[in-house]
Amino acid sequence: MSPTQQEKYRTFKELHERAGAFVIPNPWNAGTAKILTSLGFEALATTSAGIAFSLGRQDGLAALTREETLANCREIVDASDLPVSADLEDGFGAAPENCVETIQWAIEAGLVGGSIEDATGDPENPIYDFELAVERIHAASEACQGQPFLLTARSENFIRGRLDLDDTIRRLQAFERAGADVLYAPGLPDLNAIKAVCDAVSKPVNVVMGLVGVTFSVDELAEAGVKRVSVGGSMARAALGGLMEAATEIKERGTFTYGDRALSNKVANDLMS
Repeated sequence: MSPTQQEKYRTFKELHERAGAFVIPNPWNAGTAKILTSLGFEALATTSAGIAFSLGRQDGLAALTREETLANCREIVDASDLPVSADLEDGFGAAPENCVETIQWAIEAGLVGGSIEDATGDPENPIYDFELAVERIHAASEACQGQPFLLTARSENFIRGRLDLDDTIRRLQAFERAGADVLYAPGLPDLNAIKAVCDAVSKPVNVVMGLVGVTFSVDELAEAGVKRVSVGGSMARAALGGLMEAATEIKERGTFTYGDRALSNKVANDLMS
């Protein structure tokens, strides 16, 4: 019998409470969710970039509607018995009420966690003003009360051109006070910055790996104080990289050796069973 949403939530919560760090990889559809589940990971997270690429769109806050995002989330939830946390972008609207509605819909979709970020999608003003950003997380946290859902609050400074560690920490500390369960600042440049963030807050910290030039190990991240390690859209990009290599070999050399590195049809079928 498949675990209930409440049971998945308890499992997910316990992962954040035990010693050390755990990896939460990011599938982008049912098939990749099944593959990652088969490899023994303990939880999954969705990726807006992976969904966008699979739909032939550029990654960005305007790339996906809330309905498309949550439909993808349901597909992944239904494909695996693991807890699933979602990339809920900026809550699909600037107003705190948008965040509340998105959290409610996420819970209805069977998710047991999700992230709300402080990026606006506006190149002229890429980060929500501090007070509004905190208000949005507070509203989202209130929507989670009594629900089987862990809220992750994201400070987007470092991937939106604002390389300000002090402001990033100030925001994460405020998000913690506002009720976030997990804190996340993607794009931190080095282990010193990661450790500074972990030391500055008391809630579990998520970091993203798989970015170009960032190669810290799980053990190194755990030593710095990290609790959860996600990979964002990097696995989707790795899959696209494999496709590009195979297609380029055919087009430029007229050979098909990529087939030796591909999953066999039997293995692929077995993984989807």
